[in-house]
Amino acid sequence: MRSVSQGTYTSNWEVKAYISGDHINLVSSSMPSFPILHRSSEEKILYSDRLTLERQKLTVCPIIDGEEHLRLLNFQHNFITRIQNISNLQRLIFLDLYDNQIEEISGLSTLRSLRVLLLGKNRIKKISNLENLKNLDVLDLHGNQIAEIENVNHLCDLRVLNLARNLLSHVDNLNGLDSLTELNLRHNQITFVRDVDNLPCLQRLFLSFNNISNFESVCCLADSTSLSDITFDGNPIAQESWYKHTILQNMMQLRQLDMKRVTEEERRMASVVAKKEEEKKRESHKQSLLKEKKRLTINNVARKWDLQQHRITNIAINQDRKDSDSPSQDPCQIDGSTTSAFPEETGSLDSVLTNTLQDLSETDSYLVEVDGDTLSLYGSGALESLDRNWSVQTAGMVTTVSFTFIEFDEIVQVLPKLKMKFPNSLHLKFKETNLVMLQQFNALAQLRRIDQLTIDPQGNPVVNFTLWKYYVLFRLSHFSMQKINGTEVTQNDMIMAERLFGILAHISSSELPQYRMISILGDARKKQFRYLQETKGKKPGIVNEENNDSKRLVGENTNRAMLNYTTRDFYNEKLEEVKEKKKFCKMYIEDLVKEATEINMKNEALQKLWPQMFIELVRDAVIEIRNKNSYMKLCLQQITDQK
Repeated sequence: MRSVSQGTYTSNWEVKAYISGDHINLVSSSMPSFPILHRSSEEKILYSDRLTLERQKLTVCPIIDGEEHLRLLNFQHNFITRIQNISNLQRLIFLDLYDNQIEEISGLSTLRSLRVLLLGKNRIKKISNLENLKNLDVLDLHGNQIAEIENVNHLCDLRVLNLARNLLSHVDNLNGLDSLTELNLRHNQITFVRDVDNLPCLQRLFLSFNNISNFESVCCLADSTSLSDITFDGNPIAQESWYKHTILQNMMQLRQLDMKRVTEEERRMASVVAKKEEEKKRESHKQSLLKEKKRLTINNVARKWDLQQHRITNIAINQDRKDSDSPSQDPCQIDGSTTSAFPEETGSLDSVLTNTLQDLSETDSYLVEVDGDTLSLYGSGALESLDRNWSVQTAGMVTTVSFTFIEFDEIVQVLPKLKMKFPNSLHLKFKETNLVMLQQFNALAQLRRIDQLTIDPQGNPVVNFTLWKYYVLFRLSHFSMQKINGTEVTQNDMIMAERLFGILAHISSSELPQYRMISILGDARKKQFRYLQETKGKKPGIVNEENNDSKRLVGENTNRAMLNYTTRDFYNEKLEEVKEKKKFCKMYIEDLVKEATEINMKNEALQKLWPQMFIELVRDAVIEIRNKNSYMKLCLQQITDQK
């Protein structure tokens, strides 16, 4: 007989002898399709409880008459297509139909005593019609075409279930098999296993040669307290380096894995590897949390930045409207079309800003990150980190500094700290920093050195200027920059920069008197300008050594030094000053025009009145001098009165 795990079975009451074909008498019955089996009295006495009909080329089950006492019936290696004519064998315990052509399980409802049913290597597609076989101990269905485990939940006494070499893609619906100790699922197409942890007595599980690729698909096995023998060989999971350690760590009760005994050393190694894996998972989880926190913080900083830009934009729009004495309008209404800065909000912009900024204040509003050789600063609050006591090693590693969501005017204020804290920083990146004018690049001249400069178009309108790169190369020529926005700087670029801006810089510095230049320079640049003036034309050997910062500026010639950086506040102050002067000039011109108009009006009136006035003057003069003596007396009298 064949063992169950390989499609065979050996019972406690093993068959000792077989009835040969010569001792079996099959005669035709009244129904020609079913032969009738008769045995002699001696054969019945010798093999009273068993009957073997293997390899008899049977296509149907014969009618077995007078054998109601049979307990074992063997139909191996025949061509039987349907189970029938055995319903009268109600004492039958062992039924072997291995290697036939049976397509459906049927005809067994009366065999309530059946304990072993062997139906391996048939054509069965569905498990069915086992409702009355509640005492079944062994069920062998290997080598069939079964695609799903079903209709077995009532077999509470079943100990062995063999479903090897079928078409199973998953394992579930095993509840109720409380006595099952061995489950054979070799050579299927299984990708995941469920419900096995609900089998309280399962000891041996064979899953070799399936499609299981990860432990998560069979994780229920870790919850089984009874499993002692399991196989995964022939599955993709068995090819993984972590396979054995993972199985042993999650299934500590195993005594055999893939038919090999599990040693204590293997368990110990599995435990060590599992601890390392757990540490990796914790570290990975920690890194995931940090990445998520970073993402949320950057989003928060970006929202705050956008709100700030909307507010500045609307303030500028409102100010322009006030300057132009235009009628009062909605801050979000432009050219007659109303566009909400926040389409999902219906409240006023100020209330939206207030509420949003209040919410943002409860979370991180800036981020400082050192990743390899890059220092990344997000949000204006991050600039305060430059005041930290950075370790020499960390500060020395930083070669790239990235600014994001920070006003460039605020960045300029910390540039002196940057060159002191991170002396090896050679690459600056700017994204969402409101670089809007070429003159802002002048501020970078105060650094020690820059090899690369990256200006992201996002949030930096200055990049839209055609000649901005040439201006940077001209203004910062003393740094001999190598790359701008990732593009190599060539000698032709330097020549073009000099042609474009050299003459303008010369004119701006040579046409203004020195006192005027100093007056328009900031305090930080006045000393540098004077030094440049003093050292202009001197030989390098006689440069004063007492001022190191000034020595650095020898490479920055006077023309370029005049291209000074002014903050937005200073620019606004100058703008206000210009507006005041403009207003004064306007009033002065208006007064002059008014006075000239009045003079012109008087002149025109005089021209109209002059002829009559002249006649009257002549007439009065003639009348006065008509009496010469009287006129002379009058004149003398007037002279006397004046004394």
